Amino acid sequence: MWAAATNPFIKFQFQRHTLPFLLMASSSLSFSTASPAHAPLKRVGTHHGSFHCDEALGCFMIRLTQRFNNAQIVRTRDPQVLGGLDAVFDVGGGYGPAQDRYDHHQKGFAEVFGHGFSTKLSSAGLVYKHFGKEIIAKELKVDEEHRDVHHIYLAVYKSFMEAIDAIDNGINQYDTDQPPKYVNNTHLSSRVGRLNLDWTDPDQSPEKENEAFQRAMALAGSEFLDSVRYHVNSWLPARSIVMETILARQTVDPTGEILVLTKFCPWKLHLFELEGEMKIDPPIKYVLYQDERSKSWRVQAVAVSPDRFESRKALPSQWRGLRDEELSKESGIPGCVFVHMSGFIGGNQTFDGALDMARAALKV
Repeated sequence: MWAAATNPFIKFQFQRHTLPFLLMASSSLSFSTASPAHAPLKRVGTHHGSFHCDEALGCFMIRLTQRFNNAQIVRTRDPQVLGGLDAVFDVGGGYGPAQDRYDHHQKGFAEVFGHGFSTKLSSAGLVYKHFGKEIIAKELKVDEEHRDVHHIYLAVYKSFMEAIDAIDNGINQYDTDQPPKYVNNTHLSSRVGRLNLDWTDPDQSPEKENEAFQRAMALAGSEFLDSVRYHVNSWLPARSIVMETILARQTVDPTGEILVLTKFCPWKLHLFELEGEMKIDPPIKYVLYQDERSKSWRVQAVAVSPDRFESRKALPSQWRGLRDEELSKESGIPGCVFVHMSGFIGGNQTFDGALDMARAALKV
């Protein structure tokens, strides 16, 4: 009755008379811990056939939780089979977290993440909404109610999950009738989609399809974990540094429009978010930090928004493109190194010189 395709990473099975496809992953999967010997193995389902990023990622994420750890994944559209599963994503026509049903295709579905986000959720977004804090808390090794879990929960949704929800639901990134200036097929949803069986492939068997879905889960899951771990190991420590510099900004310059990072870190997104939370006015114009290789100092103009190249107040036009002595003579500031042609960044050999450049730029 059963046939199996062997694989050192994930084992697929399919039942001939109902065509559900089962995915049994080994304990080598990241975040997976051994289930108690007495616990029954959970079975969670999604549809078979062509797959998208949302159900591949949803299947990966659900298996990181305590309740569904190392669960079998059943790929089928058979309503009777789906009805007997412990959880179902992206198929079945229903959303009910109490029953662990996470479809988003049914008429009237309008669930969003909340917390100020308005993008309609995909099945991956639904899984993240209900289980994301548990996954993050496990990585942080803290309780789910810890404030750091909440910060990362929102940050991962904003920087990673929301795009997957929007693409799966056909939501444009911008409100415009103009065609895009270029095509972007390098994002995660596109790369997962390309893992589907090619129509020219003579082998369209369930086993081959399952192998493709395995690769999709691994790709989407690895990038999700990369995002979580980046936010745990890099983003969160950087947030505290940026907060400290914002609170100390008026000791740098009375205008409060110049920040000095005590240690370089990813600061841009934190700056925009904290400015909004703290209702900072006037907005910050320049950020100073030391280049760790050259030990010289940089003065960088803050962009108008995180997704724009334009600066709130670029460095003076008469400085742009100049270097060294020529720049120092033009600016009247010793030790200048360069100013970029766009005026978004410049450099000086010393902290005092960089600060003088920022102060002078504010007055132009």
